[in-house]
Amino acid sequence: MTNCVVRNWQGAEAGSATLELKVASEENATHIVHRAVVRQMNNERQGTASAKTRAEVKGGGRKPWKQKGTGRARAGSIRSPLWRGGGVIFGPKPRDYSTKMNRKERRLAMRTAFFSRVDELVVVEDFASQFAKPSTKEMIGAVQRWGVVPGQRVLLIVADMAESENVYLSARNLDKLKLISANGLNIYDVLHADVVIVTKSALTKIQEIYSDD
Repeated sequence: MTNCVVRNWQGAEAGSATLELKVASEENATHIVHRAVVRQMNNERQGTASAKTRAEVKGGGRKPWKQKGTGRARAGSIRSPLWRGGGVIFGPKPRDYSTKMNRKERRLAMRTAFFSRVDELVVVEDFASQFAKPSTKEMIGAVQRWGVVPGQRVLLIVADMAESENVYLSARNLDKLKLISANGLNIYDVLHADVVIVTKSALTKIQEIYSDD
C-alpha cells in the first residue's frame, strides 16, 4: 500500500489517494511481467506474412537450357530460389502468433506493472467538466501543470471514456499522449509511458477491477 498526492486542475495538491494492489514477489515480478508483455505483443501480430515457394511461383515449368554442352551451370527451372524472381526458401507463411497465459497470471502481472510505476504516477482530480468543448491547448497546459516535461510519453487513464468525449477529442492530436479508460488498461502502455496520469475515480476503478484475486 502506498499514498499518492492528488493534484487539482491547476496542478496544486488537493488531497491524497491510496493505492493498494496485491503484486508478485520480488523474485518472480520481472519474469511474470515479461511474459505478459510478450503475450500482448504476440497477440497483436496479424500473422498474415506470406512468401511463395518455388512450387507456387508462376512459370518455370520448362528447363531453361539443356543439361550439358552450353558451358553454363545446369538449371532445371527459372523459378529456382537461386534465380531472381524465383521462390523463397523457408519464407514466412500465415501463422497464429497468439500466446496463452492464465487469467490470474495476467492480472497479477498487470497489478505488478502498475504498482511498479508509482514513482511516475500522477493522480489528478476528475477534470472532464473543465472541457466544455474540445481544446488541445488546454490539454497541453494541464499535463504541463501536472509535471509533464515536453517530449515525455504520457499515458492518461480516465474512469469512463464515454463520459470524457471532449477529453478524448482534446487529447487525440497529441502524439506523445495516449488516452485509455480504466477498463482498457494494458501492460504495454503502462510500461511504455514515461509518465502515467490517472484520475482519482479511475484509480478507484482500477483497484476495484484488480482486487478480487
